[in-house]
Amino acid sequence: MLLSISTTHSPATDLGYLLHKHPEKLQTTKLSFGQAHIFYPEATSEKTTVCLLLDIDPIEMIRSGNRRKGQEFALGQYVNDRPYVASSFMSSAISKTFSSALNGKCTDRPELVTTKIPIQAKISMLPSRGGGEAILRKFFEPLGYEVTITRHLLDLKFEDWGQSRYFTVELRIEATLQEFLTHLYVLIPALDRDKHYFVGTQEIEKLINKADPWIQNHPEKEHIIGRYLLNLKSLTNEALRRLTDEDEDSVREQNNPPEEAQVVTLHRQRLEAVHQKLKERNLETVIDLGCGEGKLLKILLKDRQFSKILGMDVSYNELLKAKKRLRWEELPPKQRSRIELIHGSLLYRDKRLEGFDAAVMVEVIEHMEESRLASFERVVFEFAQPKRVIITTPNADYNKVFERLSSGAMRHNDHRFEWTREQFQQWAQTVAQNHGYTFSIESIGEEVDNLGGPSQMAVFDYDN
Repeated sequence: MLLSISTTHSPATDLGYLLHKHPEKLQTTKLSFGQAHIFYPEATSEKTTVCLLLDIDPIEMIRSGNRRKGQEFALGQYVNDRPYVASSFMSSAISKTFSSALNGKCTDRPELVTTKIPIQAKISMLPSRGGGEAILRKFFEPLGYEVTITRHLLDLKFEDWGQSRYFTVELRIEATLQEFLTHLYVLIPALDRDKHYFVGTQEIEKLINKADPWIQNHPEKEHIIGRYLLNLKSLTNEALRRLTDEDEDSVREQNNPPEEAQVVTLHRQRLEAVHQKLKERNLETVIDLGCGEGKLLKILLKDRQFSKILGMDVSYNELLKAKKRLRWEELPPKQRSRIELIHGSLLYRDKRLEGFDAAVMVEVIEHMEESRLASFERVVFEFAQPKRVIITTPNADYNKVFERLSSGAMRHNDHRFEWTREQFQQWAQTVAQNHGYTFSIESIGEEVDNLGGPSQMAVFDYDN
């Protein structure tokens, strides 16, 4: 398994500084599945080439349990292409051997990190499962690569067997070395779709760390993320939500770049609007329903007005992230006594939600099926019955602003519906009448004539 990277940057030997690997030395790094050898076939001021050669130990690979379960045949763990093709093993090797460059660090020449250099790379034997040459081009070309592809026969002696799924790929681009390595780190396993380790929520962190921000505007974003996470729906949806910060900020910025002075994101504006509405009345106890990663919880915890704060989410993983954001283990006893996190659903009556002054749902209801909203309404407005309920949701009228959003499409693939201002008004009025609340509706975010703002907020008050 061989990756070669060349540059004609002047002087080309700067590549050694960026990689933190001396051109005159052969360096070997021990990996859990074998060894990685780094060497320079050429190193002149005009052109420098570095090679990363993986020497995978198939016996150790089996002993360590690195192979994913579900091989295509009984001897699949012994007879396979893993030692010979660029796969997740290559991504792991890049992370281990080129960690400084991958993370944008260069102690001796820090100015090189942000310098775009001409890069020519060759990946010998890259598998492209379920897409062939077309998907290779779809993944690399939108990032600015000039791509040359050579497809290999299944067997040179038996041409009638046809083409294999393996390619030699040559890439040319002018970019920072960090950008180039993050592209490879994500796209190689996405093309191969057969990782050598268990894929869980930790893979989302790796993906976001390496792919953000370049993946935000990639036309194959969802396709890449899905394949990188082995098309596991729950992980894919969570990754997409994390990358878009559970809102359409990336879509808005892509099509309508904000002025430099506009530094407050739409999601932050929502949180601040909700916070202000909670402070308007003498409300001391608050539930954040669908609290996610705990961004609003962190704001409320800093405000001494709120003596009791409850965060609830249907996703246990989101609650773990909220704990991390709140630095749960470091909270002083008095602070920790004010806040609680619970696992639960908005569709079932829960005694733990009763007796609070206020309940908030920030961009939550659109993730429910409309047919299940009646259950949610009873849980919140009939059984919990807080004095004030605050709900924000996207304004579908505003979707016309997003030029790349086709007619009728929604801002997020996990949205089950998006309401116009009129639809939201009608729903809020019905809820208020059925449960004895009064209500008002406000716009959140910069408004556009005849379309309103990107988000809308309903504030319900129960005064009986």
